[in-house]
Amino acid sequence: MKSLLLWAACLPAVAWGQEASPVPSPAPQATGVSPDTQLAIRFDSPPTLGSSGLIRIHDADDGRVVDTLDLAISASPNRRMAPAEATADAAKNAYQSTRIAGRDWHFRPVIVRGNVATIYPHHGVLAYGRRYRVTVDGGVLQPAAIAWTFATRKAPPAADSPRLVVAADGSGDFATVQGAVDFVPGKPAKRVTIFIRNGFYEEIVSLAGKRNLTIRGESRNKVQVGYANNSAFNPGGRARWAFSIVDGEDIQLSSFTISNHAVGQAEALMTRGERIVLSDMTLNGSGDALTTYGTLYVQDSKLTGHGDTILGYAAAYFLRTELQSIGPFSWTRTPAGQHGNVFVDCSFIASDAPLPWAASAPVANPAAVFARLPRNNSATRTADNFPHAEMVLINTRTQGISPEGWGPVEEAPGFDSSQVRFWEFNTTDLRGKPVDVSKRHPVSRQLRLEKDAALIADYKRPEFVLGGWKPVVE
Repeated sequence: MKSLLLWAACLPAVAWGQEASPVPSPAPQATGVSPDTQLAIRFDSPPTLGSSGLIRIHDADDGRVVDTLDLAISASPNRRMAPAEATADAAKNAYQSTRIAGRDWHFRPVIVRGNVATIYPHHGVLAYGRRYRVTVDGGVLQPAAIAWTFATRKAPPAADSPRLVVAADGSGDFATVQGAVDFVPGKPAKRVTIFIRNGFYEEIVSLAGKRNLTIRGESRNKVQVGYANNSAFNPGGRARWAFSIVDGEDIQLSSFTISNHAVGQAEALMTRGERIVLSDMTLNGSGDALTTYGTLYVQDSKLTGHGDTILGYAAAYFLRTELQSIGPFSWTRTPAGQHGNVFVDCSFIASDAPLPWAASAPVANPAAVFARLPRNNSATRTADNFPHAEMVLINTRTQGISPEGWGPVEEAPGFDSSQVRFWEFNTTDLRGKPVDVSKRHPVSRQLRLEKDAALIADYKRPEFVLGGWKPVVE
């Protein structure tokens, strides 16, 4: 509810005057509208979203239809499919699809929250310096059809702008986070900062091939970015993330919240790149809430999820970060030749909330362990067990962790766990009292200051974990 109130508060005041319902945004005859704007219509009471009808956006000067949203097309299959099955399904069935950052995504053309219906044009169809007329058929949003016209601003910001502002109320350089991300060159000559003003940004965001970029929110709790996406909504070769960094370098995210509003395999954030920094962030996901590749540094942040909350391939260093999970905190998949997940002065808090997908048929929550190595539903696979998995905890505060702490480690034939590094030093409860580690999984190891002082000191240094990179937080 708090997020929705923030979202409603950021809508343009000019659109929500005393006019009779329905009231569109941008306001009729508005000028200077950012081309990445999301359209919205406010009703006196919650509208009913239909299953047919068209939303068309016309160029108001030459009459061309520049975009059409057909409500008769399903948003997604909404079921998990293997890549081959998804490809075959796509050949037979049309689903709502838009292209963001070089990838096709299923999306919802209209989202209704309370009295407000938000319309999402296909990504990138509107241009600068044009007038547009929007027509919404009567069957799309009951109880009324509606049409209105607005004009976009004449030109974008300067191409070499070092700072761009995103504001959901239209007062910034861009109205969406993705709009600003798209504008930034892949390799800017100087570092660029995208500043997000307080608001609710319901959108898929993907940074693909970006370098030297900082995205910073006005307030960690009042800048809410997210979407409902998972492996059922975007199955097969599509992506299940709300926010992603793909093939990025020297990227920093600071001071905002990313949430995936779906459950299941539903990442808040996926990072695939080098020298990625997260600072003062909140990430709310479901299964695999944070998926990582490359090198990642996280400090003073919070992560929540519903099991295997970190799917970790990266060399990742976490400092002063709180993790909350239903069931296992990590499925650590460290490749050979690099370090894995290292946590220094962090907190691990097991949630006793029921799993959201088990609400109708309650089941016991899986064990709250730091990391596990399952066979991934195969009795013969060995590589998927990741025999070089590494997760090291130093000065960790805990609540609700299972006595065994780690596992299961399912050793299929040929699997050698001798290189697995599930290590702890000075694990306590939240009050600082040492916990009983006598029942820890035999694969794990307790580091001792008297004999492991040099090892502990090494793992406290980010550059040791991150292949020589010394992170600098701006």
